[in-house]
Amino acid sequence: MSHTIAIIIITVLVSLAAWQSRPLFERLIFWSPAIKKGQIDRFLTHGFIHADGMHLLFNMFTLYFFGQAIEIFYLSKFGNFGFIGFYMGAIIAAIIPTFLRHKNNARYYSLGASGAVSAVLFAFILFEPWQTLYLFAVLPIPAIVFAVAYAAYSIYADKRGRDNINHSAHLYGAVFGVVATLIIEPKLIGHFVQSLLHPNF
Repeated sequence: MSHTIAIIIITVLVSLAAWQSRPLFERLIFWSPAIKKGQIDRFLTHGFIHADGMHLLFNMFTLYFFGQAIEIFYLSKFGNFGFIGFYMGAIIAAIIPTFLRHKNNARYYSLGASGAVSAVLFAFILFEPWQTLYLFAVLPIPAIVFAVAYAAYSIYADKRGRDNINHSAHLYGAVFGVVATLIIEPKLIGHFVQSLLHPNF
């Protein structure tokens, strides 16, 4: 079984269990006051629960289609725990700016794998910037066009702050995915630029 599939199964099972148990849900969710009291595992556990079925489906659907390509890369560099380490690192890195911003806000909560999934997706774009993605599983769009629009929207929506979505985690997850992958394989910069300048449609 691939590590991507294993992560998907674990995330689905934990999310389902949390929906059935409010105490479990509240114990796993990102909540700064609890973290400040020592429950630092919430930096990670919030990435394995989701708000509802659509939230879970979208994240796991995206992870399924792009995770295995990035898994192969990280396995080649670090062995069996390469991709798992990358994925968990992305969950944590994506939420740290949120913690710094809301560490004194007892009314702020966050959950979901979106930060890590963004890391996977944007790492994939380094390899295949012109790969066709399907927005909402229907609308075809080049990966690089999606990346630019996604980043711009995340910055805009985060500044507005008018919904309950942690756009900051999406953005910082994407940054982590790109930066971590380029640190490990700097030659990808040249590959990305060449692929960008010479699209293969």
